[in-house]
Amino acid sequence: MKGRRLRRRPCKAWPKGLDGHETRMRIICSMAVLACVSLAARGLATQGTEPTPAQQPAPAPQRTPAQQKMAWAEKTIQASPGKFQAYNQLALALVRRVRETSDPAYYSQAEEAVSQSLRLRPDNFEALKIQVSIMLGRQEFSQALERARALNRRAPDDVPVYGYIAEAEIALGDYDDAEKAAQWMLDLRPGNVAGLVEGARLRRLYGDVEGAVDFLNQAYQQTPPSEVEEAAWLLTQMADVQLKAGKVDVAASLLDRALGVFPGYYAALEGLAQVRTARGQYAEALDALRERNRNLPTLASLYQLAQALERSGRADEAGAAYADFEDRARRELERGGHASRELILYYAEHARKPAEALRIARREVLWRHDVFTLDADAWALYVNGQYAEAETQMNQALAVGIRDGEFFYHAGQIASTPGNQTQAAQYLKESLDLGYLPEMRKAAREALESLGPTSAVASSAKR
Repeated sequence: MKGRRLRRRPCKAWPKGLDGHETRMRIICSMAVLACVSLAARGLATQGTEPTPAQQPAPAPQRTPAQQKMAWAEKTIQASPGKFQAYNQLALALVRRVRETSDPAYYSQAEEAVSQSLRLRPDNFEALKIQVSIMLGRQEFSQALERARALNRRAPDDVPVYGYIAEAEIALGDYDDAEKAAQWMLDLRPGNVAGLVEGARLRRLYGDVEGAVDFLNQAYQQTPPSEVEEAAWLLTQMADVQLKAGKVDVAASLLDRALGVFPGYYAALEGLAQVRTARGQYAEALDALRERNRNLPTLASLYQLAQALERSGRADEAGAAYADFEDRARRELERGGHASRELILYYAEHARKPAEALRIARREVLWRHDVFTLDADAWALYVNGQYAEAETQMNQALAVGIRDGEFFYHAGQIASTPGNQTQAAQYLKESLDLGYLPEMRKAAREALESLGPTSAVASSAKR
């Protein structure tokens, strides 16, 4: 509802947009009255604590939600092969199956279902929307954005299409435009789950951790008990937000709940490994990652496995795991894909190939300027001795508002190079406050101490 605000904290200097209101304030500081009343009735905590839904999702059934929807759609197709809607339902279920399993092969099957739908009913709107969702899943963000904008012109009141626009804009780093699309979602349909999820992403990027958890909680409240993967995904997202804010125990509890709802969920296992690493439980973290990587590992999970092996003192196995990660990441590049952030950091930090890190980072920053790409580019510039350029990129990333321990560590090291010890100390202190990985905290503390006693911030951090 336009004009109704739930102010969380003073917000300032936000750009104007949409209908002239301060749109970023509206996303960070407001929500529909209907959703607020619903939360109050349930007694939901909004200060970064765990969600307390009125009804816990049921344990995972033998068939997952996506598998059930796939079976229903296939049964409909068998009974009425001329109905294009059934192919759309099958395609949607296949896209959901990707998130359940991390298997991108389902996108190809979804494409086939969409093609059949379009053969039966050319230019049908739902099929065209699913095409965009497939593009987003494959990280074809520029193409997805172009298609989504075209669909938006056809149906300016379609909420999911605004969601596609917001998702693509966030991935590309165009946060102001993403914000406008997300706000339209909440204005058109207050409290809708997709709008809350996109709003949570933006709140997190803007540094409003509690606000991000608040939106994710609201989305979780609306999750039907049968949608066990959706519930587990939202719990895992909340856990990641809390972990990056340094709330390790809260994150652990959320991940335990996610795995109870959807046992073996790969995303929750990745998060559990991070929690165990934060606690110094390196062997247990390694166990979680090995369990996660039994089926369909991603580049990110392969890199995490190599790091876990290294932390556990298994040097030979770690070397082989890093080599496997690098080989797969390079093959992805050769196929025309985009580089993962992990590959840039691997070359910058582990492989000691700064020139290659910078080459890949420069290639990535040409097409996307999200905060994660900017941070990786800044770090690659730094390890190549291009300090002024590194500072420019790092400042641009931090200007969005993100609060991340690794970002602040990079910023502190970069700021210390020109001799700006006060600013460097402030960044490194932030890294210590937020960082959850033991090696990062150790590195930040050592860097802070190396600045000497000239900074009051550094002195207080030592105490």
